[in-house]
Amino acid sequence: MNLPNKLTLGRIILVPVFMIFAGIGRYGTASFEKGWYLAAGIVFALASLTDMLDGKIARKYNLVTDFGKFADPLADKLLTTVAFLYMMLDGVCSVWVVAIILAREFAVSGVRMIAAGAPGGKVIAANIWGKIKTVLQMLSIIFYYLSAGLAAPDAIGAVGLITQTLCWVIAVVTALSGAQYIWNNRQFINTAK
Repeated sequence: MNLPNKLTLGRIILVPVFMIFAGIGRYGTASFEKGWYLAAGIVFALASLTDMLDGKIARKYNLVTDFGKFADPLADKLLTTVAFLYMMLDGVCSVWVVAIILAREFAVSGVRMIAAGAPGGKVIAANIWGKIKTVLQMLSIIFYYLSAGLAAPDAIGAVGLITQTLCWVIAVVTALSGAQYIWNNRQFINTAK
């Protein structure tokens, strides 16, 4: 297994670590522990950094693999989806936003599975719009957890309001990137048995 694929697996391993810290933090309760949110933000930022590194290393050293093309977006989806579910529980991300994110991810994954099962078994790598969507999601999640962990008590409301706005922007970008992805790969849907 090459280094980019190890970084991708490392990102997947960091998902439960992030979940533990985000779950212990208990945002919006009397027992809110800012330190756990700061730790969750740091873990998420490190995991996001592996996303940037694995692709750069794979392309620079010609280490691109079908496993990486499949596992890298899957790792991103696991990481961001878990974060958005926790943000929904915190009340800073609407259930509608999370539903749009999940619908897009399931639709794109479905198209990927159809393409993989097509004659010749094509693996579709993420396109530029999917990457923009992922970067925007990751930066917004990092903002939320680090800001919640560092903000003064009277600034938590502002962090929540900014995060809610970012979530709606993400919903729009996510829906547009999903529609574009499906449109660009419609030939696999049209030829599916």
